[in-house]
Amino acid sequence: MLDVTLSSQLKSAVPDFKIGVMFYSSIVIGKLPALIGDRLPVYYNNVQMSFDTQPISAISGIQEWRQIFKKVGTDPSRYRPSQEALLRKIKKDGTPHFVHSAVDLINFFSVQYSIPMGIYDAEQLDGAIQVRIGTETDQYDGLNGRLMHMNQKIISADRNGAFGSPIVDSKRTCVTPQTTQALQLAYVRPSMDSGEAQRLIEKMAEMFTQVHGGTYEWKLIQ
Repeated sequence: MLDVTLSSQLKSAVPDFKIGVMFYSSIVIGKLPALIGDRLPVYYNNVQMSFDTQPISAISGIQEWRQIFKKVGTDPSRYRPSQEALLRKIKKDGTPHFVHSAVDLINFFSVQYSIPMGIYDAEQLDGAIQVRIGTETDQYDGLNGRLMHMNQKIISADRNGAFGSPIVDSKRTCVTPQTTQALQLAYVRPSMDSGEAQRLIEKMAEMFTQVHGGTYEWKLIQ
């Protein structure tokens, strides 16, 4: 299990901040099994239709994460929490981008539970990881093709600097079909009870290894 901590500055800004940490070993990434993959378009179509009666902004997980962004100095209208970006993509196109089994499953979790999610190739991480508020020196090449300036945004950083956030993750640590060890971070809602958060984290880790094989370890940091 990689060493993950929360900074005191982040805990001061968001006292009930929680994050789920899952570490996977000996996994095999490819396509989602048909049992899941064939059902996802139907699931996302139902999500898309739900927006006819409920705007994205009314979803409790979206509202809570927008408030968290404001507490650390991020404008949530300019930099959206990643699960909100996914939902807006689904509203527009009917589905998110399908990449491979690991990313596709993480996106499903993110939409289903309305929380930001990240998954990283553990072999591309170096040293202890801290989840903190970014500074003017924190930046990285994002998976969205942009250079991300992470000042006053929640980030995850290792010895080599920032690599992830609940906005968009970096290219440096992205998971590929060659990845065999991965770190998943689940930005659970601060309002969620610790016991409920722990059950959710274990449930996601178990499902991930059912799809990808291998083993998992998990913990809730708060």
